[in-house]
Amino acid sequence: MKRYVLPLFVAALMLSGSILAQSTSTSTSSGPSSTSSSSTSTSKRPPVFRPTKDQISQVQKILKDKKLYTAEPTGKYDDGTRTGIKSFQKDNGLKETGTLNRATLEKFGVELTDAQKAIPASPNSFAKPDEPKTTTKTEKTSTKTIFRATSDQVKAAQKALKDKSMYSGEQSGKLDDATRDGLKKYQDANGLKVTGTLNQATLEKMGLGMGDIVKMNVFLVSPTPGGHMDSAAMNEVFKTFFGTPEQPNRPARTTVQVAALGRPTTLVEIEAVVAKAP
Repeated sequence: MKRYVLPLFVAALMLSGSILAQSTSTSTSSGPSSTSSSSTSTSKRPPVFRPTKDQISQVQKILKDKKLYTAEPTGKYDDGTRTGIKSFQKDNGLKETGTLNRATLEKFGVELTDAQKAIPASPNSFAKPDEPKTTTKTEKTSTKTIFRATSDQVKAAQKALKDKSMYSGEQSGKLDDATRDGLKKYQDANGLKVTGTLNQATLEKMGLGMGDIVKMNVFLVSPTPGGHMDSAAMNEVFKTFFGTPEQPNRPARTTVQVAALGRPTTLVEIEAVVAKAP
């Protein structure tokens, strides 16, 4: 029985040393942390401005006199009070927060407490005259439809320019420099704005209006990866050129979605067939 006393004593001694070492390590590591915590707790936060119940009641009474609040003064914030405060702030050059900050209370003429007087008015309490209007999600931005002549229309224009000796190149269907120079001469001779582009006014002057298009093949790319083509937007643009009182003709049309077009940023490509009686 005595043979086990020494090993047990040694084991107990080693276990005690291990616990002591862990305890020492823990207390050592916790020292800086507690110091950091205490130093953090000593930092002061800026005071928060809060109106008293009596001040809220006074404001509600003033708002009621101004027809900006209809309920009885309760000394508590409610939706009607916040709405009335916002209207008052808007009319008095204050930022519309719906809360009673120092600048708003002073504008109401409500007396401040001694503690509130020690808190300066925030510069953010005042409205900025040059602050741009925030566009809400419900507001729609108008988009301008861009007119682009088709390849067949460019070819027909090149032929018309060639017949008038204003163009000597081939009927390539591309707006090259020679074609643009010919268009400028034609536009200048016919009282049109000289742009060098084949716009709708120039086409109509040449007798090559949108009513001459008899077939359209439309290729659309989804504006978002893996999404669907914006056929609704395409239909809206189509209605601005075809089926109108000024141009009642409607060409046959095929619209398909494709993965991509020649240019990475291009979402629409249109092939048009133009037919004109001689």
